[in-house]
Order: sequence, then C-alpha cells, then structure tokens
Amino acid sequence: MPRSACPPRTPIRAPRTVWKPPCATSRTWRMASGMREVELGWGKVLLVKDNGEFHALGHKCPHYGAPLVKGVLSRGRVRCPWHGACFNIGTGDLEDFPGLDSLHKFQVKIEKEKVYVRASKQALQLQRRTKVMAKCISPSAGHSSSTNVLIVGAGAAGLVCAETLRQEGFSDRIVLCTLDRHLPYDRPKLSKSLDAQPEQLALRPKEFFRAYGIEVLTEAQVVTVDVRNKKVVFKDGFKLEYSKLLLAPGSSPKTLSCKGKEVENVFTIRTPEDANRVVRLARGRNAVVVGAGFLGMEVAAYLTEKAHSVSVVELEETPFRRFLGERVGRALMKMFENNRVKFYMQTEVSELRAQEGKLKEVVLKSSKVVRADVCVVGIGAVPATGFLRQSSINLDSRGFIPVNKMMQTNVPGVFAAGDAVTFPLAWRNNRKVNIPHWQMAHAQGRVAAQNMLAQEAEISTVPYLWTAMFGKSLRYAGYGEGFDDVIIQGDLEDLKFVAFYTKGDEVIAVASMNYDPIVSKVAEVLASGRAIRKREVE
Repeated sequence: MPRSACPPRTPIRAPRTVWKPPCATSRTWRMASGMREVELGWGKVLLVKDNGEFHALGHKCPHYGAPLVKGVLSRGRVRCPWHGACFNIGTGDLEDFPGLDSLHKFQVKIEKEKVYVRASKQALQLQRRTKVMAKCISPSAGHSSSTNVLIVGAGAAGLVCAETLRQEGFSDRIVLCTLDRHLPYDRPKLSKSLDAQPEQLALRPKEFFRAYGIEVLTEAQVVTVDVRNKKVVFKDGFKLEYSKLLLAPGSSPKTLSCKGKEVENVFTIRTPEDANRVVRLARGRNAVVVGAGFLGMEVAAYLTEKAHSVSVVELEETPFRRFLGERVGRALMKMFENNRVKFYMQTEVSELRAQEGKLKEVVLKSSKVVRADVCVVGIGAVPATGFLRQSSINLDSRGFIPVNKMMQTNVPGVFAAGDAVTFPLAWRNNRKVNIPHWQMAHAQGRVAAQNMLAQEAEISTVPYLWTAMFGKSLRYAGYGEGFDDVIIQGDLEDLKFVAFYTKGDEVIAVASMNYDPIVSKVAEVLASGRAIRKREVE
C-alpha cells in the first residue's frame, strides 16, 4: 500500500482490560468489553472489544451518520442508536436495516500489550463501504422484451432487492420500474425536509445503476400482470416477460372527498415536486394540514418557520393517539402549540373554498372557517395494488398482498415486499400484519432477493420507526397495535422520556425522546427472541 494512503500503525496500550487512546494522554479505559472511538490521525475508528477479541470498524452509521459508540453492542453486532441498523463487528457488514452500505473493517494486530489498528486514509474519511457486487453479463440489447428479474416499484424494497441480488453474485438482467420520474430516493425525507431537491434525496447516483447493470424504467406504469405467461403489460402497451417478479408498488395517499376537493393548492406529499411546491406556496402565508399522523405532523413542524400560520385538523382527540397513546400524544401536541401550531381536533373538513380557483378557506364540520393558501392532506394511504385485481395473485379484503415468511405470494416465482404487503411477524406469534416502515421495506426486499436465489431466508427483523420535529427525534421499535397499557419513565413535560407499550404481561413496543439508546436496546432484546415482561420495566 502506498505510504500516503496509510498512516503508521497506531498502538493502543491494552494490558488486559485497560485501553489507552493512541495519543499522549493520561486517560485510561477499564472495561471487560465495550466500544470506544479512537483517533487515528485522518479520522476515527470504532474500537470494539467483545469476548476478549478486538475489532476496528467505521465509527459512523452510513445511514445518517449516527455515532455508533453510543449504540448497542450485542450478539456480535453493533446496533445504531438512532435508527436501529445493525453491523457485524467481525466483518462490518450491514445485517439489519435501514441503510444500504456497510462499515469498513480495519486491520487489528495485537503485539505484547498493545493493540495496533491500520486503516487507509480514504476508508477513514468515507465512513461507508458498498458491498462487492456482480455486474450484468446479459445486457438489454437484443433482449428488450424479457428480463430475468422484474421489480415493480423503486422504493426501499425494490432497490434493496436489486442490490442484494448483485451482492449475492446474480449477473443476469434486472429491470426496476417506477411511476416516479426520478431514480430511487429517500421518500421519508419529503415530509421532514420539504425544500430538498431530488438530487439531494437520491439513494444512489446514476453511475451506480449503470455500473451494476440495474436498469430503471421511470414513469412506467404496470397495468396488467399475466402470471400464467410470466408477462407484464405497461400503460403505453410495452410488454415485458420475466422469470422472477417482485411486487413492491407501495401505497397511494388517500384524498379528501369533500365539497371543493378539486380546488388548486391542495396536496398529498408524494414526490419532491409536491413538497417543493408546498413550501413555495406556504412561505409567509397560511397553511392547513389535514391529519395529525407522522406525515402531517412532520409537515406542520417544517412549515412553522416558513408560513405565517400553520393549522392542523384531526378527527382524533390528540395527535398519534392510536399509535403512541393519549399521554405521549398530548405531550407532543403541547410541543407543537409552543411553536405556534393551532389544532382543530375531533372534526373533519367539510368544504374547501376557493378564490379564482385557488384555495382560500378550509371549512370544518364544527363550522369553524380556517384561512388557508395551501393545504396538505395526510389522512392515510391504501395499497397501490389495483393493477393486480384481474391477476391470480391473492389480495386481501383491504387490497394488501399476503406473503409468507419468505416474502412469497401464492404464485410461484412472484414475491412481494414493502408497504403493500401483509406478512407474518415472527416475534408476535406470526400474526399477519402490515407495517409501512422504511426500515421494514429494506428488510423485506433483501429476504425476497435471497429467496429468488433459493436461499430459504425468512423475515425476522424487529420493526423500527423514527420521526424528527423541531430538532427532536422520536424513536419507536416493536409492534404496538392493541396495547392496553403504557408505562412512562422520565419526564413528558421536558420531552425526555421512554414509553413502554404493553399487552397483558408483555412489552410489545417502546418509544422514546432524548433517551438514546433505549429503543435500540429494546429492539436488540426483542431481536434475540427474549420477551420483556411488564414487571421488568415497572
């Protein structure tokens, strides 16, 4: 290795359980096992001691840059404190999601009572590693009407499926199709950062797809799936045959059905263009958000510094009530009210009034009239599976695609993943659930790819969700539907708390704010297969 690419090996004195950082200092760390950030001159590494062995890895989570030293070390892996991604300490490989990249693994050598870590300057500065991938040996030229793998939907599930296939050595043709005009992007960011441009949201650059032969068809709508002949038909009449199919169409936002629903400047946040237009229209003017779920509240929080006024309309008594419970919902509502957000609860929109075709007022069923120059609707979504109704692929009564633990549908060779599926949740007694989380879509995409390659993988990840509002992050792990009690520790008033959601004697979910890494700790316990009893947290 060229001398300029690698610093001298940096010793860390470690007599038995005493660690010293690689610089002249009197500090020592005494511990049987654990993690420390260590400075190597051009950057830091995460030094891990586990079961008497040392490992050195990248110190930041490749997803959003969280310091992994504040995460959870368990079962040979470190879990990110922010969003729950897990990395193998022996290899640096990403083992659970969210995110696409792994950590660099650095050389560790023990000599006498010193630990030496050797790392390249580039690896230290980049802090992420893309796994080695196969390249396509079956280019589309001459084979445009058929593909080995077709992926319908280019969200997290679709992209991770394509990447996993390449990581596992699959070198045949992969076609990814999307209704969007953009390459795969970070959709959850839309409601948290409405000003973000498509290039800022992109999950991978154009060059990535070109390099690994993952073809992306944009603005491509599938209207028919013929599973008997293994063929799909697009809206423009184009037909494409496949050997294996992944259905990851996501969901479609619900819209208002009230009088005046056709007026201008009423939006569902679905694309970067939607988000950007909302910000432009709201600047210095009056914004109304319908729906106090995650999307609606994130939009409301973002607009408070841009709009003249922000109002939220919600049918429930408190925001997030069904998801987080009454007490946590009220604490978050108070945070919004302290930031000038006005709430109209236990009511609905009855009319949207316009002036010269553009929105001017939102009329509520409570007879209240709210001034509005722009309105964002976040009242839920339905699975975007209408194009499957004439196929022999099973849909449930709500339009979701049921799959088994391997993400297989009722049709051999057809898999499904993401927001549009129901699947058996392993640690909740294989209860069939729909969990429209970004992290879950990643995990399902990988399992689908592994089973396309006959690896017999099963979905087993613990659901993990997060949101950010007014500079504060709420984290959530588990599946809390049907909880019958909430045990709160900490201070809701100061927004420093952890809430345990229980059903009977068992903790089924946890949420926290300013209490890291408790949610990642609970997620790791649940992932290990151990139940957490109510009395343990009481």
